[in-house]
Amino acid sequence: MCVDCGGTCHLLAHPETEFGPGDPVAYRCADCMDRWDLVMPDEDEDGRGDEPPGH
Repeated sequence: MCVDCGGTCHLLAHPETEFGPGDPVAYRCADCMDRWDLVMPDEDEDGRGDEPPGH
């Protein structure tokens, strides 16, 4: 879901292999056309990103 408009985001490229830690991943919103570039987290991260502890 797009954080700007709430629309549906789609993966722009589908690699021939799975994404690995540190790989860039790009999504585009079908509604507002915003692009989101993310970096796959390291495998030892807990997946919470920059969330403060306790959330």
